[in-house]
Amino acid sequence: MELLRKHKLIKLKYKNRGNTNLIKAIDKLISDIEKAKWNKQTDIKGTRPDADCVHSDGFYFFDINIHRTMILVVFEDNEATVIWTGTHADYDKTFKGNKKTIEKWLRVQKLI
Repeated sequence: MELLRKHKLIKLKYKNRGNTNLIKAIDKLISDIEKAKWNKQTDIKGTRPDADCVHSDGFYFFDINIHRTMILVVFEDNEATVIWTGTHADYDKTFKGNKKTIEKWLRVQKLI
């Protein structure tokens, strides 16, 4: 699978370059997505149990447990696009942990 906007994850790694556990977790996520041949949610959950489908159009958050970094990825046509990254606190502030708020944010961003 092709990973678009990977630079957002690279930037996250750079900002946290002293945190080797987080860097390894980001590298693992990148590797898992690029190797993936996912075509349904059960495939994704089998590889990444931290994936949470937040919208039926194929939007997922991945919770990288080291620092609760949340990464919203949309899967389309064998491509994954990183559209949001942040800490768990950023996630709570932006999305309030609620799918309605996530959907509203996706609409404002013209992603759905």
